[in-house]
Amino acid sequence: MGKDKVRIGIIGAGRIGKIHADNLLRNPLAEIVAISDLFAGPELEAWASERGISVVTKDSSELIAMPNIDAVLICSSTDTHVPLIEQAAQAGKHIFCEKPVSMDLSQTEAAVAAVAKAGVKLQIGFNRRFDHNFKRVRSHVLEGTIGDPHILKITSRDPSPPPAEYIRVSGGIFMDMMIHDFDMARYLSGSEVEEVYAKGKVLINPVFAEHGDVDTAIVTLTFANGAIGVIDNSRQAVYGYDQRVEVFGSLGSVAADNDHPNTALISTAAGLMRDKPLHFFLERYNEAYVQETALFIDAIIQDKPVTVDGNDAVQAERIALAAKLSMELGRPVKMTEVQGALQGSQSAAL
Repeated sequence: MGKDKVRIGIIGAGRIGKIHADNLLRNPLAEIVAISDLFAGPELEAWASERGISVVTKDSSELIAMPNIDAVLICSSTDTHVPLIEQAAQAGKHIFCEKPVSMDLSQTEAAVAAVAKAGVKLQIGFNRRFDHNFKRVRSHVLEGTIGDPHILKITSRDPSPPPAEYIRVSGGIFMDMMIHDFDMARYLSGSEVEEVYAKGKVLINPVFAEHGDVDTAIVTLTFANGAIGVIDNSRQAVYGYDQRVEVFGSLGSVAADNDHPNTALISTAAGLMRDKPLHFFLERYNEAYVQETALFIDAIIQDKPVTVDGNDAVQAERIALAAKLSMELGRPVKMTEVQGALQGSQSAAL
C-alpha cells in the first residue's frame, strides 16, 4: 500500500485541464494543490478559488518543485510535453500526460526513458481505453468469445472540422486524430502492428491542403497475430460524433455502436427515426475521462502499473508516422521502416 491520498498539480488550464480538475475534485483519494498556466490571471484565480485550489501560477517549474505535490497532470500544448515530463520525472513526480507526448518519436522515447530512470509512473491520456463500450469489446476478445481475431474495424468521425489555427499546429490527421484509433487498434486486437497502408484526401475543406494535411483518411493495418484492420476517419460527419468498432473472429464478432442521448426508436410509416449520436468527445467520453484519472490515482496509491504507459505512447506515434509516410509514398510501410525513415526526414514525415 502506498499513499492514502495523492496531491496533484495541474499544468495547463485549458478545456481538458479543467475537465480533469473537476473530475479529480470529486475523487476522495485526490487533492488538487496547484494549477499553472502561462496565461493565468484573475479569471483562472477565481475559477481555482471556487474549487479550493490554493495555488495558481504562470510558472510550471514552480508547481513541479512544490514538495507537497506527488503527481502532475500535463495538459498544456504538445510542444511542452517532453520537457515537462523530464522535469517532473527528475523531481520524482508521477505523471499523467495528454496525447501525443510529442511530434518527434525520438523525443518521446527520451521522455519515456527519463521516466524509467526516475522510477516514477507515466500514464498517457488515451481516454478511449476507458470507455464502457470499448472495454466490453476488449474483454470479449481477451476471453476468446469471438475466437481468433480476423478483422478489426474502427470508425472515428468528428462532427465538424477544427479551426485553421488548430490545423496548422495539429501535426496532421494521423498524429492528432487517428492516433486514438491506432492505440485502440492495439488495445482491441491484443497485437502489435506490423504494416500500415494509408490513403488520404481533402474532401471537406481546402484549408487542410494549405497546411499539408488531409481531412478524410483510411488506413489498413496488418497485425502480428495475423489479423487485418481498417480505420476510417473524417473531420466532418454532419449527423454527429461517429465512434464505432467491431472485431470479427473465428467464432463470431463483437461490436460497439455510437452512444445516443437515449435509446428511443420511433417507427412509423414514414420510416425509423432516433436521436443523433452524442455531439462530441466531451459528451461521448465523459465517463471515460473520469475513469482514466481515477485509475491513475489508484495506480499511485496501490503502487501498481498504470493502464496506458509510455510504451503505448511510443507505439501509437510510430504507427501514426508510418501512416503519414505510407500516404506520401503511396505504398504499404512496414513498421520496421519507420525508424530508418525518421533518420533523415523527421520533419517531412510529420
